This record gives sequence, C-alpha cells and structure tokens, in this order.
Amino acid sequence: MMIKKFSFTTDTATLSIFDLASLKHRISDDPDWWSIPEDELDEINKGNILFLNLGEDGDYTVEIHDDIKGNYSTLSLKVPSGKIYIGAGEDTSGGGLEPDGSDYMSGVFLDLAPGDYDISFKKDDDKIILSLRIGENSTNDIKELIRL
Repeated sequence: MMIKKFSFTTDTATLSIFDLASLKHRISDDPDWWSIPEDELDEINKGNILFLNLGEDGDYTVEIHDDIKGNYSTLSLKVPSGKIYIGAGEDTSGGGLEPDGSDYMSGVFLDLAPGDYDISFKKDDDKIILSLRIGENSTNDIKELIRL
C-alpha cells in the first residue's frame, strides 16, 4: 500500500535519505562534501545516509510504500531521532545548512519511530519507489556508489 507520494527536482541527479541527527557532524563541512566518493561511501556504510544517484538532473516522483515485492535493492539506515528527510541531494546537510522545511527545500520530512530501517528502492523512468521497514542492521558494506 502506498503511504506517501511527492515530487522533487534535483540539480545534482541525486536523491538523499537521512535522519537529520545522523548528519549533525556534517553541517559545518563543505556543502558538497558528499561529492567526494570516499566520503559518500563512508556515510552510507555507517548507515547515516543513502545517496541514490539517479543518472540525470530533473523532476522525479517518489512513491513510498509500506512493503514492496520484486527486484529492489535494500540498504540500512539509522533513524535516531525519527525525523528523516527524503529529497534532492543538494539539500543534504553541509555548508552550515540542513533541510529546514522552507520553500527552498526540494523534498519532504517523514516522522518514523526511531530505530534501524531497511530502505528498499528502485527507479522506473522518473519514478522512484521506496519502502521503509524496521530492520536489524544499522550499517552497510558497499564498495560502489548507488546508481539507479
């Protein structure tokens, strides 16, 4: 069952998913700290954020479902505060800023129970399908950036 649907625009061809509390240590970092592949992989593997590289800039629709079946990739995400951001990569915490709900933000906040989540994802043209389920792991072990 679909629980939320929204659209966003990205100029960095990236969808980011993270709990704001997980990236507090990056607020004072460069705004594009995550453009360094080693830093991006490090934070993904720590379970602090998921960066989904979409292949091109533009407008996308995100559908969030309570459960999905089929050929999806799944990674873990820490959700310590219960408030996650899902939206354009350029809104990722850094450069003294973090998503704040303003009109300049290209994404949404979701309130979840704090914990570790399994985030399943798939891209179908300009639609990204996500599922967020309570998981058992808080970290990942990937060697390559996530490209959809």
